[in-house]
Amino acid sequence: MTKTVIAQGTFDIIHPGHVHYLEEAAAMGDELYVIVARKTNVDHKKAPICPATQRRDVVGALETVDEARLGNEEDIFVPIEEIDPDVIALGHDQHHNADAIETELERRGIDCVVERASGREPGDDEEILSTRLIIDRILERRG
Repeated sequence: MTKTVIAQGTFDIIHPGHVHYLEEAAAMGDELYVIVARKTNVDHKKAPICPATQRRDVVGALETVDEARLGNEEDIFVPIEEIDPDVIALGHDQHHNADAIETELERRGIDCVVERASGREPGDDEEILSTRLIIDRILERRG
């Protein structure tokens, strides 16, 4: 039986932290689906720089990802219901409350566990593991 994993996020300006998260998520099962957040669903930080379709296509091009799709603008649980995963993998620093997600999954009759991936330490002082910090550096050097 195939073990299906969902990872989700904004994935704006892909960096090594994203790759680490998706590699860990892929290791939690056999197939990795990634749900890329729509701009309208990103309310915990500034809106993404890149359009949703571009972010989806870049994530989908990563070797560890079996399928990348856009999230639903009205109900973020719709793609989860469609995929019916065994595991939802959260990034180490994602704002999501795992208990609240598990409660909603149970309410909808989706039988899966929620696991959190580990963080990744920077490889050297030049490596940046945050889209916000990448943007800050660009503005500092080119702004």
